[in-house]
Order: sequence, then C-alpha cells, then structure tokens
Amino acid sequence: MAFAVFIHRADSIYKDSPAERYQFPPQYLSRAQPSIEDWIVYLEPTKVRNSRGYFAVAKIEKIVPDPTDSSMFLALIEAGSYIDFSQNVPFSGADGPIEHGVLNATGSISGRAQAAVRPLSPADFTRIVNIGLSDVDILPRNNDHFDQNIFHDERIEFEFERPVVQCLLSKNLRKSWFRKAVLTAYDNKCAVTGWKLINGGGRAEAEAAHIKPVEFAGPDSVQNGVALSGTVHWMFDRGLIGFSDELEILIHRKVNDRSGAEFIINPTGRLIAPARVSHRPHPSFLAWHREHHGF
Repeated sequence: MAFAVFIHRADSIYKDSPAERYQFPPQYLSRAQPSIEDWIVYLEPTKVRNSRGYFAVAKIEKIVPDPTDSSMFLALIEAGSYIDFSQNVPFSGADGPIEHGVLNATGSISGRAQAAVRPLSPADFTRIVNIGLSDVDILPRNNDHFDQNIFHDERIEFEFERPVVQCLLSKNLRKSWFRKAVLTAYDNKCAVTGWKLINGGGRAEAEAAHIKPVEFAGPDSVQNGVALSGTVHWMFDRGLIGFSDELEILIHRKVNDRSGAEFIINPTGRLIAPARVSHRPHPSFLAWHREHHGF
C-alpha cells in the first residue's frame, strides 16, 4: 500500500466523480495499484484558472475495469472516506513545492510533477493533509454530541502519517471539516434564505447539510453539501423542500403552510450557489434527495 496524488480538474474529459470514482487510462494502472486500500490526495493542476491546488483526500477501495469503457479503469473511492479540505493547499508555497517528491536532485521541479497519477511520500501526504485540514473551528454547537476529551487545541497538527489516517476516520473531526468546507464555499450564508447571520463569537448561524445523508453512503463532499439555516435544514432533511438540477427551490406538496415556506425563500426562488462550479451541488445527489422524498 502507498499514498498517491491523483490529478483532477472540474472540466476533465474523464468521467470522474472525486467522492466516488476516478477514471484513468491503462498507462497509469501500475502507478495507481499500490494505492489500493490506502489514501490519495486530489490535485487540481496549476494551469487551471484559480486552481484549488490540493483540494481533497480519499481512500481507494479497489480498482476495476470501467464497465462503460473497455479502454479505461476506475479507482473506486471507499464509502465514507472522501473529505474536501477546509482550505485549499497550493502546489507551491513560500519555500517551494509543498510536495517535495516532485523535486529532482538539483532541487528543481521534475517531469513527474506532470504525471496525473504519482506516488506520494508519507511525509508529503502528512504535510498536505496538515495544511488542508488543520485550520478548522472544532468547537461544537451546544446540541452537538462531541467528545471534548480527544482535543487539546483548536488547531490540529499532524506529525506522522498513521495518526493522520486515524484522524481522517474520526467522525467528530470529519463533521467539523465538512462544516468548515461547506460554509466556506457558501460564504457562511444560507443558500435558501440568503441570510448570513454571525454571532458575537464569529460563528455562523448556517449549518452544513448533507444532500445524500452519510447513513445512505453520502460523502463528506462539498458537492454533497449545502449551507442552510436551522429551520431550513430541518425542512430539507424531512423532504419538505428540495432542489432541481437547475437549482430551483422546490416545495413539497405535503407542506401544510406553503405561504410560510415561500416567505423564507430568497426572491430569486433559486438556491444561492457557490461561485465555483466545482462546489455546487452535484445533480446525482440532488436527484437522490428528490427521489427519496417523493418529489
């Protein structure tokens, strides 16, 4: 087993869905296979405008031939392992590339930096994840069930790769990382009401809602999340409102006070989506929510 970097871009010609699968041609198979049952980080290349850099981490469950394309393979992501970074990690920092493995013996960037799939050293993996997930407000809301004893500081610092992996599997930490990533994408604003309410301590009133819940194998991906005020979150989880693929806000026929529901919806009647397309709700998750709740 070994860590790896998988390059992905939102406008890719490949049939990728980072939280679920990664499609690649046969020439990368030997590089991808060592990462089976281990962790990878996703990287958006610097040539992409406003590149996210390293933007997520996930675990590869298995690699299989693509049943829809005999010339391709699929790296399948283990359910419940994907998590978007709460802050993107640039390819290079003040001291050069964050990923030291792309440097050659002279300290220059080598050709391996162009490889769409490449091995990643434990030290580089730890460094990237530490930057991507450490700057998180892990303080819970009063009604959250949270084990306070496992934390010693509000800023988490990882030093060794296996403790990092243990943290990646922590439900408490994943909940905080998901919340941070979603609220950052939505600028701490409820996507339905448009309200951006911040308390005196700087904490947003909006909550991070899963579109397809974790208990139904929904990933901790920003594309499977939406920022909602408390009441709207309650309505969404119970299928009283939903969203079309075009992000129109739908009110379910079973709502007993339709005028009240309409009153809190922003004037556009549409979800206020993130500016970045790669952060907007994925149609497959929206479709699941509509079908599950009978829209």
